[in-house]
Amino acid sequence: MPMKNLAIAFTCALALTAIAPASADTWTVNPDQSKLSFEVQQGDGALTGEFQTWQASIDFDVNAPGSAKISARINPASAATGNPQFDTTLPAKDWFDVEGFPEAEFTAEGASIVEGNSYTADGTLTIKGVSHPVTLDFTLEIDGDTAKAKGTAKLNRLDYAIGPGVGADTVGDIVTVSLDLTATR
Repeated sequence: MPMKNLAIAFTCALALTAIAPASADTWTVNPDQSKLSFEVQQGDGALTGEFQTWQASIDFDVNAPGSAKISARINPASAATGNPQFDTTLPAKDWFDVEGFPEAEFTAEGASIVEGNSYTADGTLTIKGVSHPVTLDFTLEIDGDTAKAKGTAKLNRLDYAIGPGVGADTVGDIVTVSLDLTATR
């Protein structure tokens, strides 16, 4: 009788192992080969910039995208447009208020496959202590232990009190944040 119970326990353990969810791969972003940028309408043209200082943590398994964990911490003081006027304005209290809020954060738990190598991740973006839902649409190419992801998310700057005194005719309300990442596992 004890041998029968041992056999049943062993069979159950094997079955549980077979149906256990796959563990996500942990990806390390290579900052030298990656870019986090933004674009907003400014007058008749577009103002583009890049965050020079940020870090990301990514756990992602293409066979189980629903178990993904994605987070990024961004230093808004590192925003650079190449235009000295904008670069000195962005850290100010009415814009990123980097003295009061030295970090912005994006977090997402789970992703969904759209088709092929296209995914979407619904997350939360926190800027200046204000959090709102944001959808990140991205593509993912994996070659061995190297992954390349490209994606975009759109947000309304006024939701985060970024430049609230500046009208949309001067600086557009909608900001597109883009990522171009290279990571290894």
